[in-house]
Amino acid sequence: MEGQFIGTSMASSTPRVQPGSFLTLHYRLAGPYGDIINTFEGKPSTLTVGNSELSPAIEQRLLGLEEGTRTQFEIPAGEAFGERNPEMVRWVARKLLVQVSGANAQYSVGDVVKFPTPDGAGQYAGAVKELGADEDGDGHPDAVLFDFNHPLASHPVTFEVQLIGVI
Repeated sequence: MEGQFIGTSMASSTPRVQPGSFLTLHYRLAGPYGDIINTFEGKPSTLTVGNSELSPAIEQRLLGLEEGTRTQFEIPAGEAFGERNPEMVRWVARKLLVQVSGANAQYSVGDVVKFPTPDGAGQYAGAVKELGADEDGDGHPDAVLFDFNHPLASHPVTFEVQLIGVI
């Protein structure tokens, strides 16, 4: 047929981020007190969009970006990691801490400790806020107060990204 176009589209062939995309990227998350994570100085990260490896608010900003893009987003307080939840600040008994970290583990305020999820398939982290009393005198607190909120909860977030690869 004369006049019919057969072939590929003239649209850009540069891959764009979409749900399910596998990304290789450098990124930086910062709050009011500085960087929480910054991969620009080291090895890039890899992740799949939609696997909850980044917050939904951050993933939403990645959608549609082209491979090779470097950009920065300012995300309003509470949007990236939610509001602080006082119910996520909990005392954890020494008995559980021994199971998680071993009998000789020492904790200091500010330490981040990883705990297994109940199904054993994942992990979550908590930051030590306070050490409880050592009632039995063994040199270990009987309980430790942990904050399981994300460190950037209730804070504005700067998210900088460089998309190295999009598959």
